[in-house]
Amino acid sequence: MSDPMTAAATTFLAALDPDQLDRAHAPFDAPDRRMFTYLPRSRPGVAMGELSGPQRSAALQLLATGLSAAGFVDARTIMDLETVLGAVERTAGVPTWERRQPGLYWVRVYGTPGAATWGWRVGGHHLAVTVTVAGGRVVGTPQFFGANPATIPDGFPGAGRRTLGTEHDLGRALVTALPPAERAVAVTSPEAPSDILTRDDPVADAGRIAPGLAYGDMPPAGRELLEHLIHQYLGRVTPAAAEPAWGDLAAAGLERVTFRWAGPVEPGHGHYYAVLGPTFLLEYDNTQHDANHIHSVWRDLRHDWGDDLLAAHHAAHHA
Repeated sequence: MSDPMTAAATTFLAALDPDQLDRAHAPFDAPDRRMFTYLPRSRPGVAMGELSGPQRSAALQLLATGLSAAGFVDARTIMDLETVLGAVERTAGVPTWERRQPGLYWVRVYGTPGAATWGWRVGGHHLAVTVTVAGGRVVGTPQFFGANPATIPDGFPGAGRRTLGTEHDLGRALVTALPPAERAVAVTSPEAPSDILTRDDPVADAGRIAPGLAYGDMPPAGRELLEHLIHQYLGRVTPAAAEPAWGDLAAAGLERVTFRWAGPVEPGHGHYYAVLGPTFLLEYDNTQHDANHIHSVWRDLRHDWGDDLLAAHHAAHHA
């Protein structure tokens, strides 16, 4: 996995002029490597919008090496949605419409590609892809995918097209598949929070998440849907980038994984869900703009930023 990624990162950096390279490349221990945000603001790095065609293609190729085919399509769709959001806001007279641009996504490489420890990030509004390589192993968290509008409204190009629809549909299918007694445990609040509870904190606090209903207490249909939901999030990245998370999940077992829902279960209302296991957290919130604005995050409680892998690497090679 790391060989194509190393090649893509090397090619991208080599394509930049000196000023761009100065902004796009940083030491591995740069403080901003752990900056995690999905808000519409600038980031350290070089913006897609200032790159030439070949430079942008190289940047996107780097992004593709960390994501699955489906994850890459979702990431590109999220970027392109900025054009739609700008049009929606301009029509509504919202003054922020001018900052909704697909070029406002920043790329930054940390350390030397191919070294024992290095990484990269691509991020902007509603997208945060962070990749860390440590001792030949790859970690793809923390990760954020969002969509606004989640379904493009009538009157705009692509009307009716959905983004992150599977994350929406699987969560609702799961809560509605539960028998009344089990649903009463899973639905922990009649109102959804206004955003994901871990927000953009560099370290996810799983203590903010109510446990909900355990996998072991679900009927077979619920267990199957929960497994599909986990696969949907972890399947956004390449198998190598998801392997540490899958390994931990296999060791911990699914029995301790819980599902929590907040808000009405009927369509058209703001809602939230979380999947919490001993080693990972998935969060989804769809409450803003009449429940047409999705935030979703995958946090690895052991491996975010490659922390455990980096510690193991340093213990083995720098004792």
